[in-house]
Amino acid sequence: MTLRLATWNINSVRLRIDNVCRLIAEGAPDVLCLQETKTPDALFPSTALDALGYRHRLVHGMKGYNGVAIVSRVPFETPETRGWCAREDCRHAIAVLPGGIELHNIYVPAGGDVADPKLNPKFAHKLQFLDEVTSWFAERRGNRPMVAVGDLNIAPLEADVWSHKQLLTVVSHTPVEVERLGRLQQAGGFVDAVRHFVPPPERLYTWGATAPATGRPRTAAAVSTMSG
Repeated sequence: MTLRLATWNINSVRLRIDNVCRLIAEGAPDVLCLQETKTPDALFPSTALDALGYRHRLVHGMKGYNGVAIVSRVPFETPETRGWCAREDCRHAIAVLPGGIELHNIYVPAGGDVADPKLNPKFAHKLQFLDEVTSWFAERRGNRPMVAVGDLNIAPLEADVWSHKQLLTVVSHTPVEVERLGRLQQAGGFVDAVRHFVPPPERLYTWGATAPATGRPRTAAAVSTMSG
């Protein structure tokens, strides 16, 4: 059985449900993973997705911030959500797809603007989040095939950004973040699926615009990984 899997930082699913419906109509994914849904579970726009045949859902959201969701037109099993860093901020949803493939939809903290965990609690949270998830994946490696997608908020390769040298001190491309992501990939036995098909040095951005203040590329879903 072949499954088409899509991932998207939607930045408010209720505000952009028409765009979600358009993506489904044009791309026809079997499974769609959303990040930054920004809505409590009770207000998730389920009716629109039901009408399109996406009746299988795992929704893990909160008011105004964060939130992840897995919506599918094929049944999945053992839905689960996890909290990290002693917080309930709705960043990780898990489901087992047909064929026994364990799907992880992850929204890594962005990390703020200052790349120093001593000065920036948001950056410290990001590094702690990555460390905890890495340790957890290391314990689960080999249990079953896994796919991890989401907004990972890290651009690991020089070819992932417009200027490697200028972004070395900018959150999302700092050496400490890249090293953390590498450890996570190694812990789970993950392979970068995107770069498997489009290897460096070819440049590949998941969002082509840059922030006017910093010239920093957005890295939503910059890395999709799989193992097994």
